[in-house]
Amino acid sequence: MLAAVEYSNGSGRDLLTALAVCYQVQCRLSDVAPVRAAGFDHTTQGSYAVAAGVSKALALNAVKTANAIGICGTAFNALRVTRTGKLSHWKGLAYANTAAACTFATFLAMRGVTGPLEVFEGDKGFMDAIAGCFLIDWSEENLERVTATVLKKYNAEVHSQSAIECALQLRRQEKFTVAEIEQIDLETFDVAYNIIGGGDEGDKTLVATKEQADHSLPYLISVALLDGQVMPEQYTTERINRRDVQELLNKVSIHPTDEFSGRFPAEMPCRLAITLRDGRVLSKEIHDYPGFVSNPMSWEMAFEKFERLTGPFTTGSSQRSIADAVKNLELIPVRDLAQLLHNVEGRHGKSEPKAVHRVKER
Repeated sequence: MLAAVEYSNGSGRDLLTALAVCYQVQCRLSDVAPVRAAGFDHTTQGSYAVAAGVSKALALNAVKTANAIGICGTAFNALRVTRTGKLSHWKGLAYANTAAACTFATFLAMRGVTGPLEVFEGDKGFMDAIAGCFLIDWSEENLERVTATVLKKYNAEVHSQSAIECALQLRRQEKFTVAEIEQIDLETFDVAYNIIGGGDEGDKTLVATKEQADHSLPYLISVALLDGQVMPEQYTTERINRRDVQELLNKVSIHPTDEFSGRFPAEMPCRLAITLRDGRVLSKEIHDYPGFVSNPMSWEMAFEKFERLTGPFTTGSSQRSIADAVKNLELIPVRDLAQLLHNVEGRHGKSEPKAVHRVKER
C-alpha cells in the first residue's frame, strides 16, 4: 500500500483509506469464506485484499479494479502446508510474496491487462473450487472492519497472545520457580489448539527453529515462564535449543474446550494451570490481552514495542521521527513517511535522517 500511494504521490489519508479497503476485504472474506479447512492459506483471501487496496491507492476505475482482483484471485491461491508440519522460512515470507506479486499484477491491470471477471462465482472459480457458496453485498460494506482487528503484544502467532499474557501474569503474581513445575495445562479455544497447540496442523513439541518456536504454544508458554518475555531474543537458535526450555515444553499439555471455542473470536479465552512438585496448583483464566479488540493497546504501548523491535536497527531520533509521522499521517504527504523509512541507516550509520516536512501534532 505504501509503495502504491507513494507512486501516486498520494497523501497519508490516501494510504489509510487504501489500508482500510485492504483490511475490509481480507477480514470479510475470512469471515464468510474461510479456506483453512480446505487446505489453503489465509494469503488466498489476501490476494483479493491486496488487489483491492492497491487499486484504491492507484485510483483505478471500476473496470481496471475488477481486472486486478480477477488476476490476483486467480493466480495466488496458496496452500496451507505453509503453516503445517515442519515449518520453514516461507511461513514468514508468504504474505509478503502475495503482497509483492499482487501489487505487480495490479500495475498490469492499470496498464490494461485483463483478468477473469468471474473469479468468484464462475466455473472453477473461488466458490466452486475452494470456498463454497457465500454472499457479500459489497455495496453495503463500510471500511470499519479494521477497527475489530488486533495488535500483537508479544512476538508470536496471534492466537498465542492471551496464553502468553496468562503465563506472564502468573509468573508475576505467584511465588514459584521453574524447577518446581511438575506439569502445565492450558485450556484454550479450538483455533489456537489446531494451529499452534498440536491439533490439526501437527506436533508442536518438536521445536528447533524460529519458525517452529513462534507457532508452538508449548514453547511460547515455557519460554515466557523462564525468561519473563517473548521477544526476538527468545528466537535465537541458542535460546530455542537450550535444555531448560526444551525440557519444560514437554511438560505442557494443550486442551481445547467447547466453552472457550464458542467464545472465540469475540474473546481469546484461556485457562492456565501449573502443578508444582509439592502438589500446589497455580491457575489463572483470562479472556483477552493488551492489544485485543476489547482491550486496545495504547499509543504509548505501541510506541514502546516499536522502540524495542527497531532499536537494534536505527537511532532514537529516527524512531521518534517515524512515530511522529505515523501519528500525524492524515496530515502529511505519504512521501514524507517513505523518505523517513528510506533514511534509516542503523545505529552506526553516518548521519541522522534528513529533515522532512513536519506538521504540528494533533
